[in-house]
Amino acid sequence: MSPVLAGVLQLLALIAALALAYRPLGDYMARVYSSEKHYKPEKWIYKAIGANPSAEMRWPAYLRAVLAFSAVSVLFLYGLQRAQGILPGSLGFVAIDPDQAFNTAASFVSNTNWQSYYGEQAMGHVVQTGGLAVQNFVSAAVGMAVAVALVRGFARSRTGELGNFWADLVRGVFRILLPISVLGAIVLVACGAIQNFAGIHEVGQFMGGSQQWNGGAVASQEAIKELGTNGGGYFNANSSHPFENPNPFSNLFEIFLILLIPFALTRTFGRMVGNLRQGYAILATMATIWLGFVALMMWTEFAGNGPAFDIAGGAMEGKETRFGIAASSIFSVSTTLTSTGAVNSFHSSFTGLGGGIQLLGMQLGEIAPGGVGSGLYGMLIMAIIAVFIAGLMVGRTPEYLGKKIGTREIKFAACYILITPALVLGFTAAAMALDTPANSMTNTGAHGFSEILYAYTSGANNNGSAFAGLNADTQWFNSTIGIAMLLGRFLPMVFVLALAGSLAEQKPVPETAGTLRTDKPLYTGLLVGTILIVTGLTYFPALALGPLAEGLAS
Repeated sequence: MSPVLAGVLQLLALIAALALAYRPLGDYMARVYSSEKHYKPEKWIYKAIGANPSAEMRWPAYLRAVLAFSAVSVLFLYGLQRAQGILPGSLGFVAIDPDQAFNTAASFVSNTNWQSYYGEQAMGHVVQTGGLAVQNFVSAAVGMAVAVALVRGFARSRTGELGNFWADLVRGVFRILLPISVLGAIVLVACGAIQNFAGIHEVGQFMGGSQQWNGGAVASQEAIKELGTNGGGYFNANSSHPFENPNPFSNLFEIFLILLIPFALTRTFGRMVGNLRQGYAILATMATIWLGFVALMMWTEFAGNGPAFDIAGGAMEGKETRFGIAASSIFSVSTTLTSTGAVNSFHSSFTGLGGGIQLLGMQLGEIAPGGVGSGLYGMLIMAIIAVFIAGLMVGRTPEYLGKKIGTREIKFAACYILITPALVLGFTAAAMALDTPANSMTNTGAHGFSEILYAYTSGANNNGSAFAGLNADTQWFNSTIGIAMLLGRFLPMVFVLALAGSLAEQKPVPETAGTLRTDKPLYTGLLVGTILIVTGLTYFPALALGPLAEGLAS
């Protein structure tokens, strides 16, 4: 069987698995977030934190709860890392330096999971399991809660109430993420991923020295790392490490986990707004972009020229032989089109155009299908931009799901899409202009520029994957990428929740003959075009200096 055919069959199997899970999971999540029932363990949590889960919140109160919870999470995770040297189960590792502790705390709380350290050489069991793994759950649940609040903004009318953040957070963790993660961890253990609390083992002599490996609760963290579109792994090699991702089946299963909730949330959206066709339109947009990027990535990685490409059957540099080019391409596209950041291959070793596809996937806003929660609300923001553009073309006040998109709403949407590019391009320009950050680059020229651009694109978009070749464990990069991650995560949420509150206050607008049908293929095409054009106009000059220049020169 040819590698290309094997890749196509894997892609078809993945699509079939996602299609089978789409309807039951999407409907289940809609019931979870619409339920008025509170289970006894959930009531214990509400009592412990002093929250009333039945009290509705307007958008400022919902936002304050999101920010307060996230701020406490940052402080807790920072303190846990700084105290690691005196904690049991630290495996002898010392406390994390202040700048790296800040970077890691910002990273995991913002659902970015950028790692400027070697996991197996820095973090003990308590920090990994009690700190990082916990944030994998709750940071994903925060994104889902904000997405559901925006959906309620479309579904409700003549009220500014968006639900209760504490109820949405707890339900997201205990009714959705935790059960699926338990099942996912069992599958990964069956595939060969490790799950223990063993110490450091010396496994043999290599080139005159010994090699050491840590044990750890890897399978359980790997499951929520992928399911919650987090990305941070136990090991520096991440999902290319056989302890995390042992074989081709586990690789395909991890891609399935990455895409599962982001795609299924479109069904949840359609169910909660009372129009499943609207959910299918968003799903079609996400799927079109994802499939297009997968096809382009496979083409660039299989179609390279030169003796090395001919002998290996494509661009095999930096890819695991047990996965091959096709599976690595699907994983790479899935992880950069979501806010996952997990990698099963060396992104810096992809072809120049392949690296450009990875960058563009993040620069789209990671909305195809995007991160858990953040992908849906990011796509809905772009849907509002698309109907606004359509309204300008026909001279009609834009409407979406029975809500008028007026000056206030379009300002919130515009601010949302401007924040991340400002962070990415601003920090990249500063890093290239100063001597100290540029000294961290392993490569020069277009590829060196791509290293810097990728780092800030990954941080500000809350992805977390790395282009490698860049020494990011410096005070400059730990601090600036940490700031980019926090601002890139929480500033957009301000405008998402403000938009949700504005929409919830409106009364429904009746549909007329002139209303743009947003559940038709024509609108899906308009939405895809809007996403690509807006992103292209924003990032094309930077991409031309980096991956495009490198790709055209090779």
